Amino acid sequence: MKKIFLIAAIFAALTTSVFAKTKKADTSKIKVVTTIFPEYDWVREIAGESKNVELTLLIGNGVDLHSYQPSVQDIAKISNADIFIFVGGESDAWVENALKNATNKNMKVINLMEILGDKVKLEEIKEGMQAEEEEEHEHHHHEGEHHHDDDEDEEEEEEYDEHVWLSLRNAKILSTEIAAALCQKDSANAATYKANLASYTAKLDALDSKYNSAVLSAAKKTVLFGDRFPFRYLVDDYNIDYFAAFVGCSAETEASFETIIFLSKKVDELGLNTVLKIETGDDKIARTIIQNSKNKNAKILTLDSIQSTTLKQAKSGITYLKIMEDNLKVIEEALK
Repeated sequence: MKKIFLIAAIFAALTTSVFAKTKKADTSKIKVVTTIFPEYDWVREIAGESKNVELTLLIGNGVDLHSYQPSVQDIAKISNADIFIFVGGESDAWVENALKNATNKNMKVINLMEILGDKVKLEEIKEGMQAEEEEEHEHHHHEGEHHHDDDEDEEEEEEYDEHVWLSLRNAKILSTEIAAALCQKDSANAATYKANLASYTAKLDALDSKYNSAVLSAAKKTVLFGDRFPFRYLVDDYNIDYFAAFVGCSAETEASFETIIFLSKKVDELGLNTVLKIETGDDKIARTIIQNSKNKNAKILTLDSIQSTTLKQAKSGITYLKIMEDNLKVIEEALK
């Protein structure tokens, strides 16, 4: 199950004196605060060379979205933001309280999942995928009996896949929304933001076209992950099928015997030459899958979910597009 934030303690600590001691920023600049790197990079692309945007990446130390807990300093940055951008999934449960305490009441808030609306997908438990332990416990609760409580369990709140940034097509929609917010807050530079958006959109479209062509010409149409699977938006864009050990937001790290055997058989059945993992995962499960398949020479490849990209990487020149270009190379190799 996803993390539960100890929000009360953080907000209790966030007193007026904390804000009073916060270093005064240049009030002439548009302060934009983003939670994760894709948002940060979209703003950076649209702002371009503008000196009028002060950009902050909150989750820039390599911690992924699901493990992040905001510090008092992070909450203070949000409180004074002109534009605040966050994903809007269950991992961002802390945001509601942060915004209630915001000092800037004219803040423009961009919730990625809210913007995408019906394009947001429900979390999917695919065949062979290992459910989290709590879910399995609930599923087997009072096995063989039937109670009204069981009916209520089945009507649990639906969970949505929050990895919306891993679709180039979503990135295009979200970049447009970011550009509109910058134009609204800084109308004097609106023409620059619009021009930068047009240029960036063309690059997103070009890479989207490359993905489409690569998948259409590929020998195979299925990828297999010995890891969490946060790439549902990406594979759905190009009609790629997938199998994986866990859902994208899972906290599980050990795969069951049944999951390993199922995935190993899929490697054989589909004639796959690769097993994939994400950038923060080790290759233990992938190696075990390969060892239990007939293809002992299958490669382990890494696909980057862009949820743990650091500020240091961002400043060294890494971009959302570069990571997605590298991911395309991995997809091409996996579909050979």
